[in-house]
Amino acid sequence: MTRMETAIDPQKLKQILEAALFAAEEPLSVDRMTRLFAHGELDSEEGRALIRATLDTLAAEAEGRGYELSRVASGYRYQVRQEYAEWVGRLWEEKPPRYSRALLETLALIAYKQPVTRGDIEELRGVAVSQNIMRTLIERDWIRVVGQREVPGRPSLYGTTRAFLDYFNLKSLDQLPSLPEIRSLIEPLVIEEAVPEARELPSIDDPEATADGWDELDAEATGDDPADDSADDPADDDAGQTRLAQVVVLPQPQRQ
Repeated sequence: MTRMETAIDPQKLKQILEAALFAAEEPLSVDRMTRLFAHGELDSEEGRALIRATLDTLAAEAEGRGYELSRVASGYRYQVRQEYAEWVGRLWEEKPPRYSRALLETLALIAYKQPVTRGDIEELRGVAVSQNIMRTLIERDWIRVVGQREVPGRPSLYGTTRAFLDYFNLKSLDQLPSLPEIRSLIEPLVIEEAVPEARELPSIDDPEATADGWDELDAEATGDDPADDSADDPADDDAGQTRLAQVVVLPQPQRQ
């Protein structure tokens, strides 16, 4: 048979990719989609380019619908558009997960300062980081050990993962908001949370301000002792989602 006789029809290729994306439980990379086809079904030289062009077509066809074809760090996936998440979320009875402010602040520091050691995080926060927080972040595959610092004791260095990017609907760390953008988004949240005295919030770039300012803000907003990290269960803090916005304003996670 000639190559023209064995190649998959473009319309059928689009339908195959569409079906695979709907069936997949995780984002699919172009390499992964290429492996869906047996030898001879897709030209080896032009196959990847053809798949990318087909994905562009599928993304265009999703315009105006309640879902979109989104590209994240691990590949492509269909997901509900953010503006409809409130209604679609009612299909599930369970409440959305809430995370302690200590966990979210630790995650934000790792995202912005990576690679960092646990000691670096404790120096920036001004309080000890519980083992439960680190274990939870590792179990969720949001952070991983990326190496060891060449100092006595060789402490582990932590960085974020592709799963972290996927969860927050990011292609790369470059999409994290800049610190000035975070500060501009924080101020309305602080007013909404009725913090007694509005003031400029401390910068993550300032270790002393982070240690003193963030914990003082927490104490005002929640009544907690800023030196107490005892309540580090990721599901026990109702201020968790607000804290995510205060520490690092990320896009909302998408439900596939």
